[in-house]
Amino acid sequence: MEKIRSTTVLAVQHNGEIAIGADGQATMGNTVAKNNVKKIRKLLDGKVVTGFAGSTADAFSLLDRFEEKLNAYGGNMKRGAIELAKDWRTDRYLRKLEAMLITASKEEILVVSGTGDVLEPENGVAAIGSGSMYAQAAAIALKKHAPQLTAEEIVREALNIAADICIYTNHNLIVEKL
Repeated sequence: MEKIRSTTVLAVQHNGEIAIGADGQATMGNTVAKNNVKKIRKLLDGKVVTGFAGSTADAFSLLDRFEEKLNAYGGNMKRGAIELAKDWRTDRYLRKLEAMLITASKEEILVVSGTGDVLEPENGVAAIGSGSMYAQAAAIALKKHAPQLTAEEIVREALNIAADICIYTNHNLIVEKL
């Protein structure tokens, strides 16, 4: 079975705004399987936006569990993410899931992984997926050298730069602002 690779997800906090975006590519081996996968989801009536990379079925399982945690903790994103990471690390079923999440609210960005990590980026830029390092480097440079750009503009430009470099990332972008 060929490994399915998919996506680049990027979140940026800049000038009091937060934007999160992702490309739409899913690749199976050396073939593009789909160009328009939607990897960004709104939770809690749009108060929290989440992007995922990795196995789609696994990511949806995690998104469902994360939404349950958000509801259980009154919409507290950080607490919900920590509780999800604890379950993900200790639950035998969840431990096998192969995906990562970036989640954002108006106040913060978090990266949640299956190794129990809940990371808040210190520079206001978080990225996951195949082209993550390209998108992250571009976003950090844009924040530093083009401070007049909005968070949404930085996300779009950085994802386009990643798509120009990474064969697992395309230009079919979905970007949400908070």
